[in-house]
Amino acid sequence: MRRFLVWSALAALVGLILAGGGYWAYWNFYARFQPVTITRNQAEIQRLLDEASWVSDGGGGQPLYVVGYRDSASTMRYEREETPKLRAGGVETRVILFARDDREGQAQSTPAERATIAELWLTRDWTLYQRWTATPARNWTAAGIPQADGNLARRAVVDASRQFNNRLNELLSGAGIQPRYPIILWRDREGFLKACACSDSRSWTFIRDDLGAPDRIDPVTAQDAPVPPVVTPGDGSPETLPYPNLPPIPGQAPPMQPGQTQPGPALPGQVQPGSPAQPGQATPRLSRPTQPSAPPAAPAPQKSDDTTFF
Repeated sequence: MRRFLVWSALAALVGLILAGGGYWAYWNFYARFQPVTITRNQAEIQRLLDEASWVSDGGGGQPLYVVGYRDSASTMRYEREETPKLRAGGVETRVILFARDDREGQAQSTPAERATIAELWLTRDWTLYQRWTATPARNWTAAGIPQADGNLARRAVVDASRQFNNRLNELLSGAGIQPRYPIILWRDREGFLKACACSDSRSWTFIRDDLGAPDRIDPVTAQDAPVPPVVTPGDGSPETLPYPNLPPIPGQAPPMQPGQTQPGPALPGQVQPGSPAQPGQATPRLSRPTQPSAPPAAPAPQKSDDTTFF
């Protein structure tokens, strides 16, 4: 009996360990990357998204909001890699950037970043956003953009971006979403609001599946371009027309035939063949060239005592 109880307890312990390990594996490799359906404060969250100054390249499709800050590597990577796939699936990506709060008296953002955040929230300039994200953060100087520090109005815009982020995190914390960026929010096919703290790329595939976006986009190369058909004479395709025989131009000599020499310059009173006669002037007869006379004989040599002269 004691042996039976020992083996039963051991089997129960092994079963608990296996069940716990299976649940941990399910949560660690699958469940924690799934998006969360928002069931509370949906209206206030949607109002925050609508009132925020997002930037987008257009498209007019189903909106998807990406919330993050400039120095977040995962936010920049998501916007760079996933936006083309979402656009192919008919989704419009709307990016909302904010300036991070100071921590223990130390600024978490640069003056150039705060100036650019204020400019984006005021103008929603997509070209400015592209130039900013294409430039390394340490090299961005915000040239030509008014500074937010020392400007009461622009400083208020920077503070508004921080208040938006803080309030959004408060509302999402009730659904168990931690403030890890980028925070992605969208509505599924049935209209339910969903959110994801997508700092890990393994959670991105769930968003594509939910929105029907492709997993990859093959770039169009020159080999994939259509090749024009080869036109072969006799297959019914239009062929080139023969060159027409044009009449000679008036006042111009006819073209030379093969083996014919070019006539020399005309002598005074002589007309070359093919040249038109002048009005009121008789056509002169062509004179034959005279034969040259025989050359004179060379002088006879004369001899002297020492030399011979010619």
